[in-house]
Amino acid sequence: MTKRLLVLGGTEFVGRATVAAGLERGFEVTVFNRGHQEALPGASALRGDRTEPGGLDALASAPGDWDLVVDTWSSAPRAVRDTARLLSGRAGRYAYVSTCSVYAYPRPAGTGIEAPVVDGDPDAGSRDYAVDKRGAELALVREFGAQRSLFARAGLILGPHENIGRLPWWLNRIARGGPVLAPGPRELPLAYIDARDLAAWLLDAGEAGLHGPYDLVSAPGHTTMGELIDTCVRVTGSDAAPRWTDPEVVLAAGIAPWTELPVWIPPGEDHGAIHGADVTRTLAAGLRCRPVAETVADTWEWLRAGGDRPTARPARAAVGLSPQAEARVLAQG
Repeated sequence: MTKRLLVLGGTEFVGRATVAAGLERGFEVTVFNRGHQEALPGASALRGDRTEPGGLDALASAPGDWDLVVDTWSSAPRAVRDTARLLSGRAGRYAYVSTCSVYAYPRPAGTGIEAPVVDGDPDAGSRDYAVDKRGAELALVREFGAQRSLFARAGLILGPHENIGRLPWWLNRIARGGPVLAPGPRELPLAYIDARDLAAWLLDAGEAGLHGPYDLVSAPGHTTMGELIDTCVRVTGSDAAPRWTDPEVVLAAGIAPWTELPVWIPPGEDHGAIHGADVTRTLAAGLRCRPVAETVADTWEWLRAGGDRPTARPARAAVGLSPQAEARVLAQG
């Protein structure tokens, strides 16, 4: 029997990858969103704004049930509450794409889902990214029950159609060529997940009947800062010359890790919290992460095809280092 998949969102990054994976598997796929972008061909579309009165009407009147719901919501927890309440008798399982940010900061390196989490309110409006995500988790469990609720606590997500711009910034910067500020050390381990691998795991986990929290990110050291940048140079074919610079020099110049130099966090407590989670549980549950070369090459192919759109997530600050700030640091070397 054909599986029925409902993706709340479904046109941006992880949601889009989930729709694509479902269609590839022969699922009957429905997306529910505000209609700002068209759904992928082959998916049915329902329109509505969960933040507005009557915003769920189209979903309430849609015929049939769903085997799996996938939700990527990142704002007011009460929107997840209301949607889950509506669907509780019409869907077998509800997978919520949460975040590793729900863990109380700083999360100790090497910890898994046993790490303490922030407080959340399932009935709240939008307040803070981590608190909102945790509130949505609580809302889902209350409405769907623990045995039918799955939390995919994603770490750093990269890949084609990225709507934050971390890997696209590195690719575009390196494609311009010349000396490139490369924050060290080269061997700094990185952990991330390709959105397509996240989507595949969500569908596998839904079919397997998994429930509860899972950290969705690669094992620590899946790649390194050196391998990531070297791969960007190779894929773009540019004459870029990475200038590896000690973390102390970068920080002394007032350059912000993660935002001005995307992906990069200097060695220390913050790095361990983001790139050092214990994902043994998730790997045992079937997570497979493709090599960094594939993620980088496919993202570059998407960018060359015109995928580098203006800021798709206006609520989040733009990422990337200005040419002037980069030049100042390079001049010191």
